[in-house]
Amino acid sequence: MFESIVLTGFADEIDALLDYQIRVLKKLHMNHIEMRGVDGRSFVDYSEAEAREIRKRLDDNGISLSAIGSPLGKIKITDDFAPHMELYKHTVELAHIMGTPNIRMFSFYGADGKPATAYRDEVMNRLGQFADYAAANEVVLLHENEKGIYGEMADGCLDIMQQFYGDHFKAVFDFANFVQARQDTLEAYEMLKPYIAYIHVKDALWKDGSVVPAGYGDGNVKEILKKLKSEGYKGYLSLEPHLTEFVGFSALEENGKTAGKLSGEEAFTLAHDSLIKVLNLV
Repeated sequence: MFESIVLTGFADEIDALLDYQIRVLKKLHMNHIEMRGVDGRSFVDYSEAEAREIRKRLDDNGISLSAIGSPLGKIKITDDFAPHMELYKHTVELAHIMGTPNIRMFSFYGADGKPATAYRDEVMNRLGQFADYAAANEVVLLHENEKGIYGEMADGCLDIMQQFYGDHFKAVFDFANFVQARQDTLEAYEMLKPYIAYIHVKDALWKDGSVVPAGYGDGNVKEILKKLKSEGYKGYLSLEPHLTEFVGFSALEENGKTAGKLSGEEAFTLAHDSLIKVLNLV
């Protein structure tokens, strides 16, 4: 078993209601959450006073934040940056209130029919402003590879890390997102391993990009987790199931019954149990 990791996850995939999220996390013996949606709203849209109330609800149940799953950097590179920067500054204050330094973020979409890579100078300018503010305000930006943004492929992520990596800017490694971008995950891991500080756990099929439980796709989840273990990774494994539309559940059941659409709790539990099975093999 991988002893030096902590399980966390996007509990808003369980249900929109935070109380339900907490109940399922506790059932799974998890005490961390990557907070993205709370009671039907994006967490970054809450006021500081509301965030303090949310923090109290979590504290009362022994739940801590591993990161804020923010949408920062998930806009077109040509969109007005000023209001986005204000949202970022607000998110930094929320992170301080919630007791986590970690903020998940992205590196902007392209525009006008051009990929984000066509706008490198502006991408780096905006990320540089993010990075400077993070360093000045004691938070850690975690850049996630995501289809369609500048850091879609491993070389784009590497370019970003070579510019900004440090105590306040690190990499998220997302298996499924790389598969969906047609990036070999083993190649990506070897390129990015010095910079990886956080792992998003979901897997995907190369043939069509559909998301499947960890270990059932082409993301090389077991192999990369073995590498992380052998290389001394200590940090979070964050469940991001994306499995409510998963139609292959019957293949995981011995009786072969057709499962149909999964509930949020069923999908999150399946993602959790599948990861545990993989971890028992590494």
